[in-house]
Order: sequence, then C-alpha cells, then structure tokens
Amino acid sequence: MRVIAGKYKKRQLKVPKSQLTRPTTDKNKENLFNMIGPYFQGGTVLDLFGGSGGLGIEAISRGCDTLYSVDHQYEAFKTIKENFSLLKLENCFPLKMDYKKALKYLYEKGIKFDYVFLDPPYGKGLVDDILQYLVDHQMLNPQACIVVEELKEVEFKEIEGIELNKRKEYGITALNIFYYED
Repeated sequence: MRVIAGKYKKRQLKVPKSQLTRPTTDKNKENLFNMIGPYFQGGTVLDLFGGSGGLGIEAISRGCDTLYSVDHQYEAFKTIKENFSLLKLENCFPLKMDYKKALKYLYEKGIKFDYVFLDPPYGKGLVDDILQYLVDHQMLNPQACIVVEELKEVEFKEIEGIELNKRKEYGITALNIFYYED
C-alpha cells in the first residue's frame, strides 16, 4: 500500500498484520480522492476506523492540515503510529479507542471536521448513528465531506443536513460521498 498523490506521493505504508482490518485498495483510494478532491487547501480530517491510517494520510499528503485517526484494535493503532512516524507527520493524532469513545472525546475537545472517513466493519449498521452524532453535536464544518465505504446493499437513513452527493460501486462495496449543509 502506498500514498497515491501529493507531498508523500509513492511513499510505502505499512498495513496491520491482523485479519481484523481491510485496507482500502490503492485503486479505490485513487478513485475516492478523484471524487472528492483531488487536492485540498487545509482542513481537519477524522478517519474513524483508521486501519493503517492510509485514507487520512492520503488527505494530509493532498493538503489537509490536521488528522485524527482512530482504531481500537492494537495492531491497527500500532500501524497508524508507525506510518505517522515513518512519514514524520505533524498534527496527526492516533487514538486507540472505540469509535463511540473517540467521538465523545473529540466532541469534548471542541474539534470540528472538514473531512470524515468512515470505513467501519461492513453490515453492522454503525454509519447512521455516527452521522447523527456528528450532526447533533455540531462536529462538522459547513460543506464537510463524509466518505462512507460500506456494502453496496446498505441503505442509509435520511439525516437532516446530510446529503448523498455521489455513489460508486466496486464489487460488493460502495463508496458513498455525503456533504453537510449547515
């Protein structure tokens, strides 16, 4: 796995040795960033199910300022820290905690996001509650972009302020691009 574009282009990233994570493929990552970017002028990123940290690192490489990468699995957390260290990233914060605790922690810190990456365990129905929490707790800046990777048959409930903008299917999964209208 590698960084596709930007400041850290072509740099190799480590992946967790655990079978509990499934990193987004380079092809899907490239397609995703072509859909939402491809480059950014600042912004704060939340990668809530970080895995290797690859999506968040890609956003930093393409111009975002700050990254919070969360994973509760030890191997994933260790890999995220290693990747941050390998690239000597600043303003990038690995958090080893459950996604619910992470959302509460970040809310209490008063952090608002411009980009949110959600690649949770498939088919568990976690996305709707996460999106609702982000809206209810005013954790999204106006025009925030939320990217959700989930099984293609999963439908999301309507949440006031969150609009599905683009959807692209890849095999059994779909990339869903939402925007937040304050």
